[in-house]
Amino acid sequence: MLGYRWWVPSSYLAPKGTSVTLLEFEHGGATLIAETFGDGPHTYLLLHGIGMGRSVYLDIVQRLEGRVIALDLPGFGEAPEPTRTLTMERHADLVAAYLQHVGSGPVVVIGHSMGSQIAAELAARHPSLVEGVVLAGPTVNKAARNIGAQARYLLTDLVGERPLVIWRGAREYLRGGPHLFRKMRATIVHEPEDAFVRIECPVLVLRGEDDPLAPMSWCREILDAIPGADLEVIPDHGHGTLISDSEPAARLIHEFAARL
Repeated sequence: MLGYRWWVPSSYLAPKGTSVTLLEFEHGGATLIAETFGDGPHTYLLLHGIGMGRSVYLDIVQRLEGRVIALDLPGFGEAPEPTRTLTMERHADLVAAYLQHVGSGPVVVIGHSMGSQIAAELAARHPSLVEGVVLAGPTVNKAARNIGAQARYLLTDLVGERPLVIWRGAREYLRGGPHLFRKMRATIVHEPEDAFVRIECPVLVLRGEDDPLAPMSWCREILDAIPGADLEVIPDHGHGTLISDSEPAARLIHEFAARL
């Protein structure tokens, strides 16, 4: 059943005094939470990574100049667990149903980590809803599609991360619920390269210089799959390019959006 209802938790992201809408949207047995605020020439749709939620984007939303839609995907953040674990394709279809229902114009979708996989599927499956795609710390590297490798890379990344990133990530992983392993498996079995070749809108790939989960070899494979895609490497950052010290990422996103 397609529907939505007003939901009034505390806003996580909107600056104080800003008009904000918080919505709980259900479609096909899965529910997402959307926090929407701001105004400007572009609408930025933020899709978080595995074990995360919209609250991890507190830093970058203060820097984005435009309308912001930040989501808690099903079973993450404050969104309830879905009746069954969603594939990346089903995530994309849920997000598309939400965008269509609220009448949003084409968005610049910003996907981080797992969110990049959903962003790619959204652009490939629902091209009329997307004007541009930002793949930040894109996963999952074709050469390391197993939980053990991804866990090792994540731990390696955390060793050099800022305490704020570690704290926010740990908090959200704890809220990820009892089915986190199944959710991780859904990201690993997904083959985003099948979506990459069907994307027709402009694409920006963002990589932290020290990001072990999105190695340069994998990012170059993405560029090969998406003609015209751009790659920007952010110095002195790991996997959390959008979570803390996000000024370089926000600047590159604004420059990308200005070219659309």
